Amino acid sequence: MTNRRSFIKKSALAGAGLTMGMPAFGNVLGANDQVNVAVFGTNSRGNYLAHTFAGAKNCKVVGIGDTDTRAMEKGQKSVMDVTGEKPTGGQDFRRFLDDPDIQAVVIATPDHWHAPMAIMALEAGKHVYVEKPCSQNPAEGEMLLAKQAKTGLKVQMGNQTRSSVSLNRIINEIHDGLIGKAYAAKAWYANQRGPIGEHEFTAVPEWLDWELWQGPAPRQEFDNLLVHYNWHWFWKYGTGELLNNGTHEVDMCRWALQVEYPSQVTSSGGRYHFDDAWEAYDTQLASFEFADNKQIHWDGRSCNGMPLYDRGRGAIVYGTEGSVIMDRGGYVVYDIRGNEIRHEQETGDTISMDTRGGGNLDVMHIANFIRGVNSGEELNSDITNARPSVLMCHLGNMAQRTGEVLHIDQETGKPQDSQAAMELWEREYADGWKPQV
Repeated sequence: MTNRRSFIKKSALAGAGLTMGMPAFGNVLGANDQVNVAVFGTNSRGNYLAHTFAGAKNCKVVGIGDTDTRAMEKGQKSVMDVTGEKPTGGQDFRRFLDDPDIQAVVIATPDHWHAPMAIMALEAGKHVYVEKPCSQNPAEGEMLLAKQAKTGLKVQMGNQTRSSVSLNRIINEIHDGLIGKAYAAKAWYANQRGPIGEHEFTAVPEWLDWELWQGPAPRQEFDNLLVHYNWHWFWKYGTGELLNNGTHEVDMCRWALQVEYPSQVTSSGGRYHFDDAWEAYDTQLASFEFADNKQIHWDGRSCNGMPLYDRGRGAIVYGTEGSVIMDRGGYVVYDIRGNEIRHEQETGDTISMDTRGGGNLDVMHIANFIRGVNSGEELNSDITNARPSVLMCHLGNMAQRTGEVLHIDQETGKPQDSQAAMELWEREYADGWKPQV
């Protein structure tokens, strides 16, 4: 990115890595070495991640970056509460990319920053832990995947259910034929989000770097409605509920069925519950058909909290000999008639519906990332495996936004014969901010 040139010039280490097309740090740390981490975006989810990384073995949070100075201070306090030490703070995350003493970064910013920031971090030789979704659009997922392959650095996506002990166990059993042939799955999320009101164009508050908050996105005047959570519901910055929360549950389904790209995608829904500025969907039913006679369905309800199977979120997998219900707390196995056979609860605290997340799954997912950086341990949600689940969710939104039945190329994951869908494959960038791989 042209906006980063002055920062790159200051970092001979990053420059050397880029010149050779190789990581500046790579997996050179020992199994018990300390990994220095900077966390970007600490208002809500990132604040909890800062706290959890601070308590992780062989990890030290040395930097907190946020365009909002209040959120930055919140992140610093969360780390101090764990370690007693105050990490360096800054509104411009790029200062941390130029620090050779930092080995990894954690990205919990708005979605429009996820892939561009991750790519910049990889350019600077940093390993990356990026919150879901790993991209704001499918093209960015391609770019991030290419950049990771070029550098060889670790990139873990924050779909922490992949680190669940109980779900890893039951998924393996499903693959081994526990419920016969597993051929269909349903993912859901039901919440009671209220109305968000209308746009509030005001002066930029003194605590916010609005220019950097927008970053790669085309410029607009400050809108108080967006900062800090409602950006999720606007296509310029967010990805709607399907990627905000559905990424977790859709990924469980894809994991269980052992599928990658769907062959056909359809979706219906809209903004039904309230009449306000919200652009995305509070109600959505998306269907993904696969070439080997398998299917996944998504039932998203942002504003009606009626649970399914007594769960606000989860997934159910259907097979020829039974079914399995899974969520962050564990699983239940049923026979073909719906009689419970057995169940298992995940150990430790699990947090399901809180927007900050947290709990034991985060602890294990982060520990896996640190060990991956230190000793090369296989990541539970490496970007190469995480990206197909994110792409599926993007395709669901693309089908909804175009009103078309999308037929998907099995080699590339791209819609075929749909100009309208391919116009949504990538996005417009502010001048000088398009990621370069």
